[in-house]
Amino acid sequence: MDPDAEAALRYRAKAELRKRARAVRSSIPLDAILERSRRIQRALAELPALVAARRVALFYPIEGRNEVDLRELDPLLRARGARVAYPSIDPESRAMTFRFVEDPEAMEERGLGFREPDATDEEAAALDVIVVPALQIDARGHRIGYGAGYYDSTLPRFCPPAHAVGVVFDFQLVAEVPATPGDVPLGTIVTDARVLAAEPA
Repeated sequence: MDPDAEAALRYRAKAELRKRARAVRSSIPLDAILERSRRIQRALAELPALVAARRVALFYPIEGRNEVDLRELDPLLRARGARVAYPSIDPESRAMTFRFVEDPEAMEERGLGFREPDATDEEAAALDVIVVPALQIDARGHRIGYGAGYYDSTLPRFCPPAHAVGVVFDFQLVAEVPATPGDVPLGTIVTDARVLAAEPA
């Protein structure tokens, strides 16, 4: 098959998988989402890379989308002496970076559905671990996000040496995600049932 045609097919497949994955996740009751999120946070807290980390990027859950909720992990990391950063999108360039915040509850929603740091908060020049959201992940570490490409364009600036950890509920772990140009595989996958080291492609 022509490479361009194959890439187009993979993009269409990802779009369909994204649509289905959002529908499945939205059908899960909120109390189950929160309980599964707690299991993920407990696993993350014991992950060697995160135990050793002093600069960690988390993400704030998008309200109403049943994302993995990491809000209880934030104070635990701070109690260990780590600094915690969150994604920040430049309103003009649409480029994403991470900014360290003192109080995640003080962040504000800025038009993209999730709370972001203030533009005056310190930008992270380096990180030890970046925790990445997804709609689906396969064992190779390939993920399906919301399609904007923020993480795929940003992760290469930090990884390596930063370690990228994808978090999903166990039902979001799939056999294969169609790989497309620009995809950045994750190193570790954490679900509410298991922790996996991504398999090389």
